[in-house]
Amino acid sequence: MENKVYILGGAQTDFERNWAKEGKGMVALLREAVTDGLKNVGIDTQMLKKLNEQNRAAAFVGNFLAEKYVDQGHLGGFLTEVDPAFYGVPCARYEAACASSSVAIDAAMTKIKSGDYDLAIVVGWELMKTVDTKLGGDYLGRAADYELEAKGIDMPFPKLFGKLADEILRKYALDEKTFMDSLARISQINYSNAKLNPLAQTRKWFMSFEQASMRGTETNPLIGGRLAVSDCSQVTDGAAVVILASEKLLGELGKNDVPYIKGYGHRTAPMLFDAKIKESENCEYILPWTRQAVLDAYRRSGLSVDDIDAFETHDCFTSSEYMAISAFGITAPGKEYEAIESGRISITGDKPINPSGGLIGCGHPVGASGARMMLDCFRQVSGQAGRYQIEGARNCMMLNIGGTATTNYVYVIGK
Repeated sequence: MENKVYILGGAQTDFERNWAKEGKGMVALLREAVTDGLKNVGIDTQMLKKLNEQNRAAAFVGNFLAEKYVDQGHLGGFLTEVDPAFYGVPCARYEAACASSSVAIDAAMTKIKSGDYDLAIVVGWELMKTVDTKLGGDYLGRAADYELEAKGIDMPFPKLFGKLADEILRKYALDEKTFMDSLARISQINYSNAKLNPLAQTRKWFMSFEQASMRGTETNPLIGGRLAVSDCSQVTDGAAVVILASEKLLGELGKNDVPYIKGYGHRTAPMLFDAKIKESENCEYILPWTRQAVLDAYRRSGLSVDDIDAFETHDCFTSSEYMAISAFGITAPGKEYEAIESGRISITGDKPINPSGGLIGCGHPVGASGARMMLDCFRQVSGQAGRYQIEGARNCMMLNIGGTATTNYVYVIGK
């Protein structure tokens, strides 16, 4: 029988910070995030050493492109620079573009399920403000097929997700103003939610519906097809740590009523965006593999959309969050605008999405986003989300995608 995988807690750095301007780099980022994560769950270095001596602990690092952003590979080894307690601890780096730390979580979860380890420390991180916006946009193109979809193109990802917006309009024959207003509302909701999150990158910013809906202006220029700056997630420095444990370790720590991972889904779609669209021509969903990952998570958890009290989704662009609404099963495909217009996905609605602010509001350090989503799901179901707490939340679902929804990870967290 598989072991349950419990979430003890973790930590997140302040996504507003610019680490290069502070004169700090990768090791400082890792040291702060991991040290805070262990402290928050009551595990000190002596306990970590003891568990390692018993071959019961491991660490998993999620990162997308440190080789470009900070000229460094072999990232798993750098946890030894956090503290000597990590000497000898099995550790490696995992990568799947924006879903990098979800892959790390998957690997950690599997090791606990199998009984190989009782403690798994997962850290996702990215330092992105080391380069200018144009070069950073080119780096991000490696999450797509770089040669065919990104090389020589300024800001390729807004353009690719602009194509997703075009396909939504075409496939479902939507009224363009209704659709674009829905995207603006998504942006406004995420910025509004971020103001409640003390670690969100944009908590001091302001975005009204009117501002978000006025695209093509000097303050909100178009950046990819129909999408403007207000439709985009942030360029962010940051790290998030999630600490997983077996039931055995839970007993040793004297903990109970701890959230656990109830179900998961993982599906891979064609790499090229145009191939995705071609393959989904006869399907009601534009991204059927994303929907299948959600269905897999529902099946494994024994739950349905009716049981989910809050969602954290991958709003790298407003068009990706729009797509997620039907993928979650909140509405039928093509009817996503109904849940937006009626307020169902707002923080006071019955199916709130991104109470944390999401990638648009909270921030998007690429390799950290999956771990950050899981940490926020943990906070919701354990009643630790503070001002953005969803009252009575028992189950939370997260969707983390890599590339143009090539890698799709879904987790259900609950008690």
